[in-house]
Amino acid sequence: MTIPAVQAPRGPVTRKDVARYAGVSTAVVSYVVNGGPKKVAPVTEAKVKDAIRVLGYRPNAAARALKLGSSETLGLVVPDISNPFFALFSHAVEDAAADLGYALVLSNSDGNLAKERRNIRNLAARQVDGVLLASVLFEPDLEVLETADIPSVLLNQERDAPGFNSIGVDLAAGARIAVQHLISHGHTNIGLAMGTNVSDSTDGREVGWREALQEAGLPEGPIVYSSFTRPGGYVAGQRLLASINRPTAIFATSDMQGIGLLRAIHEAGLSVPGDIAVASFDGSIEAEYSWPPLTTVEQPVADMAEAAVAALVAARRGEKPRHRIFATKLHVRQSCGCP
Repeated sequence: MTIPAVQAPRGPVTRKDVARYAGVSTAVVSYVVNGGPKKVAPVTEAKVKDAIRVLGYRPNAAARALKLGSSETLGLVVPDISNPFFALFSHAVEDAAADLGYALVLSNSDGNLAKERRNIRNLAARQVDGVLLASVLFEPDLEVLETADIPSVLLNQERDAPGFNSIGVDLAAGARIAVQHLISHGHTNIGLAMGTNVSDSTDGREVGWREALQEAGLPEGPIVYSSFTRPGGYVAGQRLLASINRPTAIFATSDMQGIGLLRAIHEAGLSVPGDIAVASFDGSIEAEYSWPPLTTVEQPVADMAEAAVAALVAARRGEKPRHRIFATKLHVRQSCGCP
């Protein structure tokens, strides 16, 4: 069907221009653009879509947000999107948000508190509907969000943070399972490559490492603190291997550390797991494709992402904050000594 020629608008294309071109009302254009709430006849819908294509119409998101009282956008702040765990988690959050009709704005803090706060201010200024934050602090300063009445959910929280919605896993339990598995292979000297952050509380992964050793009646092996990165694991590996009390097994508190650790061990002319067994934490895809593949504690990323987005939506409805904790699962691969 041929649409009558209509003079193209000189300025930005509006919904009225599309309606005039297609020969329909602006309400019909709105129904087509928004997928409802009323149904539009297929022939009419085709006319509207053709008009949109010809005129190059783009819906005004700012105007829609003003009308709805919602930007239909969520913000996510993570320490480092290049970390495969946070990349996987961000993707899962994006999917969960999309299922509920929200777009996602992502930013990195680089594990820096000043940058984290700047990212939060920027998201508040853009009037997002909620912020998901993997903070470097246990109880971050979210006054700018509270002032703007923007709900938030704290990620990677192993303990309840009063007054905040929070999501996390039982870090201590996950670490304990990994170390117990190394003990089951006969290791009595198990070192720890412990990631560092600015929190003043002891990380649950270090707690779990200590608990597993104590329960088995074993002394604590050497411990090295370094960043939750490949270079951090590499440096930790070099130091642990140079220790007078060199361990026969090492638990790394992130997969990225575990991969850096593998390099340090290989460069020292040692084998994994023949000379030194390794287990790590996170359950990222890189752990599966390292060599040898890493035995790792997996976090349920998809479930956590869905819960985090649902918590933001619940907060917008005025529901009280709650803390949700998820169980981890040990994925056994070759790095620990299993076939």
